[in-house]
Parts: sequence; structure tokens; C-alpha cells
Amino acid sequence: MALDLDFVRAQFPAFAEPSLAGQAFFENAGGSYTCAPVIARLERFYRSRKVQPYGPYAASRLAGEEMDEARARLAAMMGVATDELSFGPSTSANTYVLAQAFRQWMAPGDAIVVTNQDHEANSGPWRRLAEDGFEIREWRIDPESGLLDPNDLENLLDERVRLVCFPHCSNVVGAINPVVEITARAHAAGAFVCVDGVSYAPHGLPEVGRMGPDIYLFSAYKTYGPHQGIMVMRRELANLLPNQGHHFNGGTLYKRFTPAGPDHAQVAACAGMADYIDALAAHHGIAGDAAARNAGVHDLMRAHEVALLQPLLDYLKDRNSVRLIGPVDAVQKAPTVAVALNRPGRQAAEDLAARAIMAGGGDFYAQRPLQAMGVDMDRGVLRLSFVHYTTAEEVARLIAALDEIL
Repeated sequence: MALDLDFVRAQFPAFAEPSLAGQAFFENAGGSYTCAPVIARLERFYRSRKVQPYGPYAASRLAGEEMDEARARLAAMMGVATDELSFGPSTSANTYVLAQAFRQWMAPGDAIVVTNQDHEANSGPWRRLAEDGFEIREWRIDPESGLLDPNDLENLLDERVRLVCFPHCSNVVGAINPVVEITARAHAAGAFVCVDGVSYAPHGLPEVGRMGPDIYLFSAYKTYGPHQGIMVMRRELANLLPNQGHHFNGGTLYKRFTPAGPDHAQVAACAGMADYIDALAAHHGIAGDAAARNAGVHDLMRAHEVALLQPLLDYLKDRNSVRLIGPVDAVQKAPTVAVALNRPGRQAAEDLAARAIMAGGGDFYAQRPLQAMGVDMDRGVLRLSFVHYTTAEEVARLIAALDEIL
């Protein structure tokens, strides 16, 4: 089954926006376009439900119900319990709160494993715990390939490790890490697992319940939604860690790690993400429960992305003037493509902008992996990232533009 791109793009107002006409968007890793159901729900909330939710009057009741709907539907799609999913202001903020909870829970001498493949959001807050006397062990990438070897993790695991943190995929390397295998190894050693899914979730929401990590984090604004961080924390771990919210919220699982009140309108609007996934499933004849519908849509998205990504990788890997970061096989990689050039990546992005290609240049808060791979940090990389609403014609335009500027 092929993804119906006409139907897909009709769900995104950006593609009908005059100011964006003729522009090909290749900086999706920094934030995706927002789908129409999210925009509609956000506008409706601000127009008719912008009151304190969960009250006895109609507007308040409807506001609370829509917030609950977002949590319930997204959790069902990811194969976890409704109260195991929570919202926060961003993934960076959610990770910081988690780190404080672990700081209070762990004992002197305990250790956490982090990687140098991560975006800083799932590395920095954990690394700072070294200031409190906890051991931070670094699982390092191969400096040539940028990949993590699960066998190297075995050398870092022992009875002192309480948590293993790693990305589902890096925002510059793009390699899709084997979450199920890594989680199994960490669990066998008695450690919990925290997966940063920010760079993977836009390419299809994963079925976290089946994959097994104890924490899974991603950003709604990179997944066609509003600027919220979404966190799954499995009940066993959530009940072990100390409450970080108001004391009277300690008994509610999805409130334990939200110190401040959530953005009610944005939480409610996240139900539009579920609307969009269900609309894709219905249009493409994908049936079943929420998890099955989501899995079918995930596979449609990935198949389309792989087909578009491989020609771009083939083009870049054969050019002597660039260094392609990460795998050259599209099946092993999200469509987040970083290349090191003989000039600053931002300059190349500016040249592409002049050709109606929207891309990015810099380090993208991924200084650790880029430095480990020997990338000149004064230049950074040019990053080209797309998602399932991208067309083959846009990729061809990108390659033609790269031909002119490289």
C-alpha cells in the first residue's frame, strides 16, 4: 500500500499557505508543520473552552474531557496505560524533572549510563548528577560511523547502574538504535531505561508498550502538534520515584512529574495528533484497535520515507566534497541527514534558502556526537531532514540545488 500524498498534504494548512508556496521544507527535525486537526482543536479551545478545566459547568467540563481524550488516545496508540502518559512544557524540561527525581531516589555510588550520541536534552541533565556524587558512565559512539554498539554497553553494566539513557535515533547521526535489544540488556542487568524519542517519533509513533523501555520521551511540536513534551513512564518506575509535583497530586501517576500546571489548550490540542493518525488509517483502510491503526500508519510513513531517502543518501555518499554522517542505508536511518562540508553548514543552508529549500546548519545541540566524530565545530554540519509529507519531487529539487552549491 502506498501513502496517498495528496490526502496527507491536504491535512496540513502549510501547504496551502501563500507565504510558503514554492518552498521545500527540509528542516523538519527542528519542528514539523502542524496538522489541521491540531490547529482546529487549539482554536476551538481558545474560543470556547479557555476556562479552568474539570469544573461543573459545560465549558469547563468539555475542556477537561478534551485534555483527557488526548492522553487516552495517544497512550492507546503507543500501547501503554492512559495514566502512564503525561505532558510537560518540553522534552528538555521533562528530562530535567526526571533527573531530579532520580537524584533523590538513588543512593551514593549508584551509576547512570548516557551516550555521546544524544542531543543534549537527554544527556546534560543526567550528566549534571555527577555534581551530586553519582557516577556517570559514557557509552561512546564509533568515531567513524557515529553508531552505538550494544556490545559496548555490556562493559558498562553492573549492579550499580540504575538507569541507561540513549536515543531512539540521534538528531544528526539518524541511525535507528535497536531499542528492544538495548532495553533487554539493561533490564537483565537490573537497570531502568530512558529512551529519547524526539528524533524518531515524527516518523511514526512507536508502540512503547511492546518495545519495553521504562521511559519514552518525545516532542509534540516535532510530531505535527503543539509545543508540548510528551512522556511515557511505566507505572513500576513512576511509583518508585519521589513525587515532583504538588504534594496533593502525588497519588495521580500522570501528575507526579509535572511540577507546574500543564498548558491546558495545548494538551487538549494534542488529541488532534490522534485525529490525524486515525484519519490516515481510515483513508488507507487500516483497521483494528488504536495500537494496530497506529502501527499501520507508522509502517506507511516509514516505507515512504525510506523510498525517498535512499536516492539522497546515494547522491551524498558518492561526493568527495562532503562527509555523510551516519548510515548510508535508508532502512537503518531516519530521514535526518547531516553532512560535514569544507565550509560552515549555515552558509550552505543560506545558499539553499536562495533556491527555495528550507534547511538548517550548525550543531543542533548535538555537540558531543559531532565532536566525537571529529567534525569542525566552527563549521558544524548542514542538516537536511524530512518526514512523510515530503514528495519525491521535493527531494529531486533538493538534490539539484545541492548540485549547484556543493
